[in-house]
Amino acid sequence: MAEIVHVHAETPQPRRISQVADALRAGRVIAYPTDSSYGLACAMGDKNAIDRIRQMRGFGRDHFFTLVCRDLSEISTYAKVENTSFRLLKAATPGAYTFVLPASKVVPNWLAHPKRKTIGIRVPGHPVARAIAEAMDEPIMSVTAQRPDDEIPLSEAFDVREAFDKQLDIIVDGGATGVEPTTVVDLTTAVPQILRAGKGSAEALGLDPVDA
Repeated sequence: MAEIVHVHAETPQPRRISQVADALRAGRVIAYPTDSSYGLACAMGDKNAIDRIRQMRGFGRDHFFTLVCRDLSEISTYAKVENTSFRLLKAATPGAYTFVLPASKVVPNWLAHPKRKTIGIRVPGHPVARAIAEAMDEPIMSVTAQRPDDEIPLSEAFDVREAFDKQLDIIVDGGATGVEPTTVVDLTTAVPQILRAGKGSAEALGLDPVDA
């Protein structure tokens, strides 16, 4: 049975966040709240934990994880960021956006998209998600917490426990979230393109929502 760690949604307790970070470093799989829905996460590069999450979600090897970063400066370590992209990222982070960027040489081949050599990156606006990333001192690997056959992601810790329970080690309960996914923005082209319209406003980035 997964351990429930209750944290304050706006001011997460440092001791409890440290407990979650220690669990991630030890190879554990967690569920945690984000500004879009609950997510499933593990430490970057932990292939055993990654395989566990793939099995939970019913993913094949062609489904890639998002790197959840603590801030804008961390993004530039794992992705190649041009000046125009930097300005857009600065305006949008933290927030409910996932950005597709060219992967840097730091990113291992198995983590980047094999053909495009890209990586999905986000800096969440949810205080709990950001606190976990900050405590880790490196990005965490994340996917949406969602049953394999469902179309709607999970937005309550209770529902996450009901869906995955023994498959998870820790559920970070930060209260209810929404169910609207992040807005996915492709920054690998000369003109940024919205690949998926979601919670993040396209207009706030100066982009046309009809591209979605």
